[in-house]
Amino acid sequence: MKIKKKVLISGASIAGPTLGFWLAKYGYDVTIVERSESLRLGGQNLDIRGAGRAIAKMMGIEEQILAANTGEIGLQFVNGKNEVEAEFPANGSDSFTSEAEIIRGDLVNILYECTKENVKYLFGKFITSINQNSDKVDIKFSDNSNESFDLLIAADGVRSTTRKLIFGDEPKLKFVGLYNAWFTIPKVERDTKWARWYTAPGSRVILLRPDNHGTIRASFSFLSNNESYLNQTNNEQKEVLKHKLLGAGWEEERLMNEIENNRDVYFDGISQVQAPRWFDGRAGMIGDAAYCPTPLTGMGTTLAIVGAYLLAGELSRHDHHENAFLAYKKRMRPFVEKVQKLPPGVPWLAHPKSKFGVIVLNTVASIIASRFVAKIKKIFSGEKEANVTKDDIELPNYE
Repeated sequence: MKIKKKVLISGASIAGPTLGFWLAKYGYDVTIVERSESLRLGGQNLDIRGAGRAIAKMMGIEEQILAANTGEIGLQFVNGKNEVEAEFPANGSDSFTSEAEIIRGDLVNILYECTKENVKYLFGKFITSINQNSDKVDIKFSDNSNESFDLLIAADGVRSTTRKLIFGDEPKLKFVGLYNAWFTIPKVERDTKWARWYTAPGSRVILLRPDNHGTIRASFSFLSNNESYLNQTNNEQKEVLKHKLLGAGWEEERLMNEIENNRDVYFDGISQVQAPRWFDGRAGMIGDAAYCPTPLTGMGTTLAIVGAYLLAGELSRHDHHENAFLAYKKRMRPFVEKVQKLPPGVPWLAHPKSKFGVIVLNTVASIIASRFVAKIKKIFSGEKEANVTKDDIELPNYE
């Protein structure tokens, strides 16, 4: 009887469970370790497009994802009086809102439910040390327990602690000069099914998006090259947010109150992960831990899902993990490099400093919106599956 290879995955968000799904399907003994005591079901909107959507369909979870749609019908650019300056309906492959728009926590739960029978989950613990030898990876956990595995894969996000245990300081975080705060706030009467984007002078943006839980997902972003904010306490970061938000107008007061009282304010500097290597011996990394492209690309979830599918497939196809890792790198690296190339002017063009810059941005958005609507009508008079593509990466049928 063939002994199953044991794989430990660190991180129970999106990349980790997706990898676990496919590895278990190919006959691996999979364990996922998660630092949190339970699934982290919070978070903001995610959209699953192209190759990610194709893989979700192969996993049998596409219908569940569509059923958990946020209900968002598109994006509106608004001014300080809440008047609509431009409108982008949620149709087509190039829209801000995709058909498969889902709250992060809902996607995490769907992935957990479809893997919990075949994947072992360890909640409330994390990896504290790694010792590799020619045959195994010896792991020590935070509860002082020890276990050996054939492979270790880090999938625990952009600030991955497992990545540091494997690669040290070799991978770099490239800060793009943008900070963002995300939090969930109560819904009020003036909120609609539209996402509303408001640009304030001083390089600031407020974005309010509806969800399917009866609340609103809010974000506030601003430009700054001051990287010291990341080292501050939660209360200090809240003071920074309130200072930056002061005088913004529109929903300023509402967000100011929420920042003061909300216990679930997530604040971070937007960064890309740039790593020369994704693997070292029997250990490696995928998803945001390996190649976070930033939320500015809208492709982080797709990269996580695609990377997990391809890595599991290559491991199933090769007898030796070294060959699987090389084949994975050959397929995945060009796709990652393409996604990580931010368009010229991002994020600065979307965060103008002056009042005149805000007017120009809203005017340009209005012009683009009129052309966008015409383009959408053209798309929907032809192929209805325009948003179900495989991007520019091949998805082999490993089965």
